[in-house]
Amino acid sequence: MEILLSVLLFALVSTVTPGPNNIMIMTSGVNFGVWRTLPHYLGICIGFPAMVVAISLGLGKVFEAFPQLHLVIKVLGITYLLYLAWRIATTATEIDGEKTSKPLSFLQAAAFQWVNPKAWVMAVGALATFTTVSSGEVLQQSFWIGLTFLLVSVPCVGSWMLGGAGLRKLLRKPLYRRMFNWTMGALLALSVIPMLSVETAKLV
Repeated sequence: MEILLSVLLFALVSTVTPGPNNIMIMTSGVNFGVWRTLPHYLGICIGFPAMVVAISLGLGKVFEAFPQLHLVIKVLGITYLLYLAWRIATTATEIDGEKTSKPLSFLQAAAFQWVNPKAWVMAVGALATFTTVSSGEVLQQSFWIGLTFLLVSVPCVGSWMLGGAGLRKLLRKPLYRRMFNWTMGALLALSVIPMLSVETAKLV
């Protein structure tokens, strides 16, 4: 029971705090509303727990055996994050623009977890901390960790989406929404700094 509570607390804190997923889902809520953001929301809620289970199945060992592959994914992740930051910053703010701009789809949001630095830290941290190799039940434990993240993501990520939708009413003027988008885009771009710092430290 203590371990379950610890996993729950870890999942709650790591999921509700600011990060690429929450910044993007909030921005989507502002620009597209709840209904059009739902696929993005479900992609996060389901995609991350699936990532946790997939890593426990052995993909983590593949990256240990081929560190170059992990580096490639990190480079792609940084590039994609910066692209998304620019996409958010330049999202159309006019009413007609909302019809042409598109939020992330379910598959895009789920796939994004694999290039999201915070998702990797959360997944690896949870698996390393709350699974016991000697017990021979790593897969079962990983499943419960993934399920916990799924249950926690629904309200935590949802609160960011609803918060964005609430701000939508306050940001009716294109200028205000444009300022918000540029701010969120900048924050998303800044989120790559911790990952760059880690890689730089390894080279020193």
